[in-house]
Amino acid sequence: MYQSLFPSEDYDSAYDIDFYGYYQKGYRGILFDVDNTLVEHDQPVTIRAIELFEQLKEIGFKTCIISNNKEYRVKPLADALESDYVYNAGKPSPKGYIEGINRMGTTKNNTLFVGDQIFTDILGANKAGIHSILVKPIAKHEEIQIILKRRLEYFILKKYGKLKHTSI
Repeated sequence: MYQSLFPSEDYDSAYDIDFYGYYQKGYRGILFDVDNTLVEHDQPVTIRAIELFEQLKEIGFKTCIISNNKEYRVKPLADALESDYVYNAGKPSPKGYIEGINRMGTTKNNTLFVGDQIFTDILGANKAGIHSILVKPIAKHEEIQIILKRRLEYFILKKYGKLKHTSI
């Protein structure tokens, strides 16, 4: 029942992921959520994010930002990161994920998704058939609708944690 909400993997941060290892495994594209995954909610791009995307390009990855935000929020970030982007992605619908894959010229099998929310990011990636990576949100302060979702996510993460520890 909860399987569609469970990520393929989880990390503390998008900045802790061994992307070189994923490239060695054959992955070639990475879809990223923005807010609280790469930068704090409604904040501009950071040097850390720019350096990560430079490293990803050096490894050989194509990237695409996929966000439910409007273009005026997503475009400046994507431009600073020199990345493709999809705005108004409609997550958790798979449509935006597929559009991102098409823009990168990759496939479902060689694309990763990195995001911080279960009910939009992870559910959408799983529905699209993409390897999903859940990261902890960067900021501790969030809008009320996100706070309410996080409370529901807590129960899903508890079940995921139990499953993860029993399969080790």
